[in-house]
Amino acid sequence: MNEGSTRRAPTPQKAGPIGFEELLGDWRERMERALDARLPGSNVVPTRLHEAMRYSVLGGGKRIRSALVFATARTVGLTEDEVEGAACAIELVHAYSLVHDDLPAMDDDDLRRGRPTCHKAFDEATAILVGDALQPLAFQLLARDASLPSAPAVRLRLIDLLAEASGTFGMAGGQAIDLAVSGRMLDISQVEDMHARKTGAIIRASVLMAAECAPDLERTLYAGLDHYACAIGLAFQIQDDLLDITSDVATMGKPVRADSQRAQPTHPAIIGIAASQERMHRLHKQALDALSPFGDRAEPLRLLAQWLLSRRH
Repeated sequence: MNEGSTRRAPTPQKAGPIGFEELLGDWRERMERALDARLPGSNVVPTRLHEAMRYSVLGGGKRIRSALVFATARTVGLTEDEVEGAACAIELVHAYSLVHDDLPAMDDDDLRRGRPTCHKAFDEATAILVGDALQPLAFQLLARDASLPSAPAVRLRLIDLLAEASGTFGMAGGQAIDLAVSGRMLDISQVEDMHARKTGAIIRASVLMAAECAPDLERTLYAGLDHYACAIGLAFQIQDDLLDITSDVATMGKPVRADSQRAQPTHPAIIGIAASQERMHRLHKQALDALSPFGDRAEPLRLLAQWLLSRRH
């Protein structure tokens, strides 16, 4: 794990134009290396726990949240090197949430990213401990990682953002609401509040944590990034709900139609597929409009928004 406050020299950027799909691939490869370097080795005691942590974190995935960190960094004039620790912290919290969501007491899923879930590959007790260990590791990175700004005020703000996004007013609270309302009919505003917590809060934190690493950013521009993140976070969840209906296990790498089987309140279940698609596209436009003050600098975030809503898994 990287510790201390010394800033590393930026990694040289590739020369010449690069396509967005290639850029996403580069960001994923960067994250695999960065996470591998920050996770405890599987030969370090307790070996089984560390092996399970690495299995859960390094098991592939789209790395959407870290891509949002990197795209935002470029938008505000930073390099990926300057926000890498924040991107790792976000991915660790996301990985812990998936491990716990898959447990029998929660969603009871056997498949994640095309392979057995953590509690199936290891055991339930180990899976619980994996989540218990990944969450504090994320906050330790925000406190210590050498890639992040050394200013204590920035470090504290990063910790506060991720804590809020992970807690009862964010991801954990949204999950609690989701469990409580299973089988009940909600109105669409209640569904959107639930999803703003369960999924949107971590997506918002991904954008705002990168923005916090540029403390001189104008407040109006910061607010624009906040509006972008909130809109794209809800649109992303609607797309997920639609894919749960229209896709298949081979494409998704996890069970599909799980929401309808559990009678979960979703956009498609309440307002139908066509209206859900329309709502998603309106949110996409709102997200792009929020980026207009940045001009061409926000192109990475615009392209990422388009990619998120055209994905098939």
